Amino acid sequence: MSDSSSPQPGKPGGAGRYARPDSGALVLCGARLADGRTVDVRLGGGRIEAVGTAGSLAPQGARVDLAGYLLLPAPAEPHAHCDTALTADADGPASDSAEDVQRRTTEAALLQLGHGATASRSHVRIGGVQGLQALAAVLRARRALRGLADLAAVAVPRVLTGVAGANGLAMLRDAVKMGATVIGGCPDLDPDPTGYVETVLEVADEHGCPVDLHTDGDDPARLARFAAMCGGLRPGVAIGPCAGMARMPRSVAARVAEQLAAADVTVVCLPQGDCTGLERNGSRVSRPAPVRLLRAAGVRVAAGSGALRDAANPVGRGDPLEAAYLLASLGEATPEAAYETVSSAARATLGLPEVRVEAGFPAELLAVRGERIAGVLSLAYSRIVVHRGRVVARTSAVREYCDSVDVALELPRQSQR
Repeated sequence: MSDSSSPQPGKPGGAGRYARPDSGALVLCGARLADGRTVDVRLGGGRIEAVGTAGSLAPQGARVDLAGYLLLPAPAEPHAHCDTALTADADGPASDSAEDVQRRTTEAALLQLGHGATASRSHVRIGGVQGLQALAAVLRARRALRGLADLAAVAVPRVLTGVAGANGLAMLRDAVKMGATVIGGCPDLDPDPTGYVETVLEVADEHGCPVDLHTDGDDPARLARFAAMCGGLRPGVAIGPCAGMARMPRSVAARVAEQLAAADVTVVCLPQGDCTGLERNGSRVSRPAPVRLLRAAGVRVAAGSGALRDAANPVGRGDPLEAAYLLASLGEATPEAAYETVSSAARATLGLPEVRVEAGFPAELLAVRGERIAGVLSLAYSRIVVHRGRVVARTSAVREYCDSVDVALELPRQSQR
């Protein structure tokens, strides 16, 4: 099987060749929807203009043949570390120069886009010797990616309490002024976890920012305190990966889940394992957060990829469909519910509008070769990604077998795309 992706923007034959949203309508022809219908979908102005039965929408501009593809709302990546991505193979410590951080961030975001994630949230560490340098590089990458993918930066200070935390607090406020739109961090690493969360919530309230915190979630009392402190905060609080909840007695985890639901706290799980934000020195967890239990309690659960070929996971893929596949294969969700964690739930966590394949909704779409969600989670090779009404990435896969074996069965053949 060969696998090819669109080159970087601006290169010959790359994603930059596709028409922009204001260049006319685009019709997606013959796509299959999750409910089994086969439809045409007309896009214009970055939104879905019309959905009709196959062949009913006359092309008013470009057209894309999606026969054999399942058309879905595009996924989003709610938990990435683009600044440290793609460093697992570095000889010695990875470079933290501004140029290298911007390059890695851009490449990681494009890899995620090729998988279908048209929006992502990247956690960026601030403070220490580098100060705000990594954040500045990520923000430059965000500007360069405009029109291809949406990238939000989360400012992640290490320590916020005591004398040592004074500099971190000042830098956190500067990070928001620079352009970080979310406030994050890992309270588990601060000498005063409760004080850390209090400080984060205070700064978030000052600037009207959402909050996204790293925590293993293995201490039910601490999670209960977090829930009590975060309850009612707008525009919202997310915590993750909370894999420690899977190690709690079920009755204890169920009680914590109810507290998180009451506080309207979102849990972002990482089915591929922990990330660099928790600094576990290479140790890996065996299971993600108990997604089925959390959802049953009414907690919004989004699934992210976390590490993308860095020290925390040298084989991380940055693929939302991989995260959904793992949840389904572990029995934590049905295939349909698993896809929801990387699509509608992930988009809601990022504060993005809902996407449905219906007129009036944003044209943020993913077409995957296959007929049903379970099938595309299993064999999600060929993909076409639509962002703001235009095709921004294609991945084509062709599987070939040698002809020396006489196969009598009439098996379906996948056309080359």
